[in-house]
Amino acid sequence: MKGRQIILDHLGGREAAALMVDGRLDDLLIGDEGACPGAIYRAKADRPVKGMGGMFLSIPGGTAFVRQVRGISPGQPLLVQVTGHAEPGKATPVTAKILFKSRYAIVTPDAPGLNLSRRIRDDDMRDTLLAIAHEVMDGSDMGLILRSSCAQANPDEIAEDIAAMAELAGAVTSDLPGEPELLVAGDGAHALAWRDWSDPAEVVDAPGSFDSHGVLDAIEALRSAHVPLAAKASIYVEATRALVAVDVNTGPDTSLAAGLKANIAAARELPRQLRLRGLGGQITMDLAPMPKKERRVFEDTLRAAFRADAIETTLAGWTPLGHYELQRQRQRQPLTEVLP
Repeated sequence: MKGRQIILDHLGGREAAALMVDGRLDDLLIGDEGACPGAIYRAKADRPVKGMGGMFLSIPGGTAFVRQVRGISPGQPLLVQVTGHAEPGKATPVTAKILFKSRYAIVTPDAPGLNLSRRIRDDDMRDTLLAIAHEVMDGSDMGLILRSSCAQANPDEIAEDIAAMAELAGAVTSDLPGEPELLVAGDGAHALAWRDWSDPAEVVDAPGSFDSHGVLDAIEALRSAHVPLAAKASIYVEATRALVAVDVNTGPDTSLAAGLKANIAAARELPRQLRLRGLGGQITMDLAPMPKKERRVFEDTLRAAFRADAIETTLAGWTPLGHYELQRQRQRQPLTEVLP
């Protein structure tokens, strides 16, 4: 099947959405239990952590941790937004820099100004979108970012989306006093698919679509750590408690160029594998042998691959042993924790 398909179904009783590109699973969203990324809480400051510039907070049903906050005293209320999943036994990660994000607009209460996605390059379209933004946000001291999806949208839909997000942001930011409370629930898998997979696609939402469109088979393959690459090379992606280990193998090819070929193939495939498996945190790549002079080619390929990935990933660099390390935000639960 050529083209893009968004498949909406359920997996293990949870909402789930799959993005298929030319018949291949490219992304997978599964509904969360508990505090999911994007949720906004009124929290209560508990105790600061000396040396880390952070503070533990009380939220309904548990504890959260926010970094780099100042001027907050124990017992003081604070609006925070969940940024990722908590590791077992750890506090939920949150930020005090709240965003109100929808399909076309992102309202930024703490960052004034009107901005457009740099992916929108047509000058006439940029002028039209800025005019819409100024009209809807007139008199507001909140900021606004218009997303690249605006390029394919109806102006009235964009205006309605901006107005809805601005109204929600105003209501939430004015609701500070009180006990810890969930103010805005994070989006479910189907809503996230509508919000973030905005490029043109066929939408399939009939019950059982995961089975009939090959999604279940693709998910089943993710239970294995082994990932075949081109020319019989492969990688193994294995999550431990401390880090995610990625082992790159050349397969039967023993030529001088085999190492670089396998490493480049691994670099191109890695973002997809981490997305589908819901993996983040520290990632260490044990690469196939290659001369140091070829490292730049590998780095450029890896950087380009992650540039197209929506989850924030930092390329940390080389270790003394020749491994390559990355740090990736934990925006999703590991697939092994949510598979039925």
